[in-house]
Amino acid sequence: MQWTNRGSALLLAGALLALAGPLAATTASGAPGVSGARAVPRTAPAAPAAPTDPAEGPDPIDFAVVVDQSASLADKDLARETEAAALLVQGEISERSRAAVIGFGSSEKRGQSPVHDVCQLTVADAAGRERLSDCVQELGRRDAARMGPGTDFPAAVRQAVTRLTGAAAGPGAGTGTGTGTGTGTGTGTGGAKKPGTPKVVFLLTDGKLDVADSPEYGTDRESRQSNGAKRLVEELARARAAGVQIWPLGFGGELDRASLTAMAEGGYRGACSEIPGSAPRMRVVDTSAEIDKALQETFAAARCARIAHGTAGKPPADLTVTIPPIATDGSLTVAKHDPKVQVTYYDPAGRKVPVRGEFDGSSFEVSGQNGPVEALRVKNPLPGPWRVHIEAPPGHGDREVAVRAIWQGRLRSAVVLDPASPRAGERVKVEVQMQTRRGVVITDPHQLAGLSVAADLSGEGFEPVSFRLADDGKAPDAKAGDVRFTGTLTVPAGATGALELVTRMEAPGITSDRRPLHAVVAEGAPLVTAALTVDSATVHPGATVSGTLDVTNNDSAPHTLRLGLADQTPGADLVVAPATVTAPPNGSTRIPFTVTVGKSTPFGALGGRITVVDTADGDRTLRGAFLNVRVVEPPTWWERWWKAVIGGVVLVLLVGTFVGIRLFFRRRRRDLTGVTLELSQEGRSLDSLTVRRGQSPGGVFAFTVDEPYGAPATLRRVPGGGGSSAHVLRSTGAGELLLRPRGGAQVPVRTGEPAGLGDHELVVRGGRPAPARGRGRGRGTPWSRLPRRSRGGAGGGGEGDTGEGSGRLTGPGADGSSDASAYDVNF
Repeated sequence: MQWTNRGSALLLAGALLALAGPLAATTASGAPGVSGARAVPRTAPAAPAAPTDPAEGPDPIDFAVVVDQSASLADKDLARETEAAALLVQGEISERSRAAVIGFGSSEKRGQSPVHDVCQLTVADAAGRERLSDCVQELGRRDAARMGPGTDFPAAVRQAVTRLTGAAAGPGAGTGTGTGTGTGTGTGTGGAKKPGTPKVVFLLTDGKLDVADSPEYGTDRESRQSNGAKRLVEELARARAAGVQIWPLGFGGELDRASLTAMAEGGYRGACSEIPGSAPRMRVVDTSAEIDKALQETFAAARCARIAHGTAGKPPADLTVTIPPIATDGSLTVAKHDPKVQVTYYDPAGRKVPVRGEFDGSSFEVSGQNGPVEALRVKNPLPGPWRVHIEAPPGHGDREVAVRAIWQGRLRSAVVLDPASPRAGERVKVEVQMQTRRGVVITDPHQLAGLSVAADLSGEGFEPVSFRLADDGKAPDAKAGDVRFTGTLTVPAGATGALELVTRMEAPGITSDRRPLHAVVAEGAPLVTAALTVDSATVHPGATVSGTLDVTNNDSAPHTLRLGLADQTPGADLVVAPATVTAPPNGSTRIPFTVTVGKSTPFGALGGRITVVDTADGDRTLRGAFLNVRVVEPPTWWERWWKAVIGGVVLVLLVGTFVGIRLFFRRRRRDLTGVTLELSQEGRSLDSLTVRRGQSPGGVFAFTVDEPYGAPATLRRVPGGGGSSAHVLRSTGAGELLLRPRGGAQVPVRTGEPAGLGDHELVVRGGRPAPARGRGRGRGTPWSRLPRRSRGGAGGGGEGDTGEGSGRLTGPGADGSSDASAYDVNF
């Protein structure tokens, strides 16, 4: 026992010495060393001597996954913890981040250590993630000779903080801690990290502090537990001073929630942003089956990222998960449980993507293919639903596989100042527009729900100034929801020389690249001022967009102005014409210009802005204006002419319908169906014939009179019109009936009145009465009573016995002829 206490004392001294260096480095770097401070100062940065663009990709973090391996965990619980830890180290979205995995239990006898460095702090690039995929599996192998069955929270926190803060000693160097009777060693990877990289501990446990059998904490069980609680407070204070966040995740029914809350609140309280929920907090789930989902959600909150939960299923299956348009960096994680499960990834366009390399503007990198957890890291992912196809050999597809996506949108900001070169003490309007690295201009305000935008102005002669921007439609913002954030500030009176403006965007899953905008303070009133407008338009590739430049030149000499483009959408082929213009002296002028959209320009909203500079004044920027142009695919032939085609079809249908209806009613009016013909002689009825349906095509019914020897005459229908050998009854369709006796001319017939038909008379019944035509004032002689020599024609006008007045008929046969051509003309 005496030797053990001495070893503990020596160990504590060594830990304090190891801690002194990192604390000094932290203080020197400007990171706060007291509770409540932030790891990354939110004040504006000083203007750099040589401006450089921020690094591409999401900001890195250093994190440790600390996993409870105590005896209270069942083997299946430990296996689930192992997979959850693997999901974090495989799903990290930045290749510059570093990750460590630590198992912990307790130290109760010689040869035991409460902690086990399962995975040293490793850069999470392609090779590093493969190493992490292999070493994390060591969590599932407990060694009772090496680690005790208790739960030593103080040792776990101490080991994680030491690894995260003491890894800057250089390549291959590291610090180790030992507790109880053992000593520990470790190796670090990578060189020194720049100050300000967030440091985060994710702690998984199913229980509560249990050091009752650890001699390091005292001579009896009660004092050991009490001393362990005190030691935990000390270690949390150390974590807080070193800027290390602690995010505890507990599961099961034996948890000490108070201890978990104390760990979350006792560590560093800084956060990745000012968004609610990004500060460390405790979380509890019911069983270990829920920890993979809960841990990834916790990781996303701590990392200022978002998580998209996809579908789940057993192989073979197609799983899906959706990545939104604002995502610029992400990882698709597949909890497959069995290394034999094979995974294939397809983008929203249905194309199989490579496991490593470039494809259609995106970068891909798969890791963990030979482990129970696999991940596809994607830079500039295509937005939409991704398909993950899973297959497994026989005997390896009995477990459900789940897919999720952790993503972050690192947006670029385009900034317009008005005036572009302000004077000291002048009020400036600042307008900001956002787009992704892939060139997607954010136009949907719902994608930026909860977004907070601020800007920091720094420069010579004044302290940095911070101010907020809004998209609420209140002055100075022009329109709410147009995703153009606007604010104003007054340039400090002491400002001289160069200015640097940096915008900051904060929302769940969204950060900004903090790309600076540089301007120069103007001295005195400018001689040349300008106003710039660009038309809003939706165009096809190859089209032009108009703009107007209004210039006032108060100088006695002309000034040459240059028009240019900035912050263009990647791949956009834009040309401004004219590129240079001249502002005449002592006056104002309006100069039109155009922006030509090249045929290779990608479809979608165009990002960027038009700028105009005065070449005679050191290229001083006079004005800038955002492009408000959307490029759409040229219409197809159908899209261009579909209205005309449909209109023509409708017109044809209407005309056809009208003609059809007219023909239908015309046929109906001319139809003789139901008309009855009665044949009589000297008042005695001889026969009758009724026209049936279909027997009068075109309103024409042909019949003949048969006169058999020794029998009364009969009527008989003659099919096919009958030619000139038959009598013909015809309907004009206007309520008039015409009768053409065989070999004679047609005459009107009135229903119910007899008409001469050779030696017989014909009475038509059931038809419409014919209107009078050519009737004289007197009654004429019936056609049948005319002399035979006059019956061959249709004439018969005259005087005397034919009546008073005239009843002249005209037409074929009026002269007594009866050829077939007369029939053809009239029928």
